[in-house]
Amino acid sequence: MKYFAGLDVSLEESVVCTVDEASQVVREAKVASEPEAIGDYLLGTGLSFGRVGLEACQLSQWLYDSLAGAGLPVVCIEVRHL
Repeated sequence: MKYFAGLDVSLEESVVCTVDEASQVVREAKVASEPEAIGDYLLGTGLSFGRVGLEACQLSQWLYDSLAGAGLPVVCIEVRHL
């Protein structure tokens, strides 16, 4: 089963919501808005992610590069366009 994570990013702390293929929330967490903290959390779940959505913000490029470099299928989303 694939899982999907959405990140609500702010300067100090990010909220991570993980849902399954049926859109059911399977976990939620708050983590530091640092690439290592977010990557460690996501990889530490042991889940297979189909996509990790990151909202476009000041930290987007920094977080995107690090999460993609860790092998996570990350995309950057402009929330207003959704």
